[in-house]
Amino acid sequence: MTVQGTLWLEDRALVCGVDEAGRGPLAGAVYAAAVILDPARPISGLRDSKKLSASQRQRLRDEIFAKACAWAIAHSTVEEIDQLNILQATLLAMRRAVEQLQPQATLALVDGNQAPRLSIPVQTLVKGDALEPAISAASILAKTERDAAMLALHAEFPQYGFADHKGYPTATHLQALEQHGLCHAHRRSYKPVQSILKR
Repeated sequence: MTVQGTLWLEDRALVCGVDEAGRGPLAGAVYAAAVILDPARPISGLRDSKKLSASQRQRLRDEIFAKACAWAIAHSTVEEIDQLNILQATLLAMRRAVEQLQPQATLALVDGNQAPRLSIPVQTLVKGDALEPAISAASILAKTERDAAMLALHAEFPQYGFADHKGYPTATHLQALEQHGLCHAHRRSYKPVQSILKR
């Protein structure tokens, strides 16, 4: 599933920022977002989503939706993560997000040092979510979308505590895995999950 929003901006090189959320968790999809910001409509407070509170992320998410030239959010499923590996699944989600942008970007700035294969030029930027506002915006959209998905998963499987740890391998999550076993949202290719399966 891909979510997108667009606002046409003429006569400008369309640079998108790209980032992901959810590589480390033991459960849930990995999300990616791509954002083309509008220089004429600046958004203050953009930074790495991990350094923002949930309420700050939500406020900025709404502002990005309203002011960005274009944005798109996509994900790769748990099954794709297990089949491809998490890096390739992340790059796939990034590609899906960038390809959904309308108008299409002419350059992608990607957080980190691994680039998805795209039909447009790509530049990686280590710690880009702290350095490039468009990447910061993408990190906020990916994070808020993934958190919402984990809250929905918590409603389905409250015994795992997804609302609190969002699928990361906390002591509480590992204890719940020992007690309840796996659900369909757990990544079976991850070692802590594999250890439960072997038992």
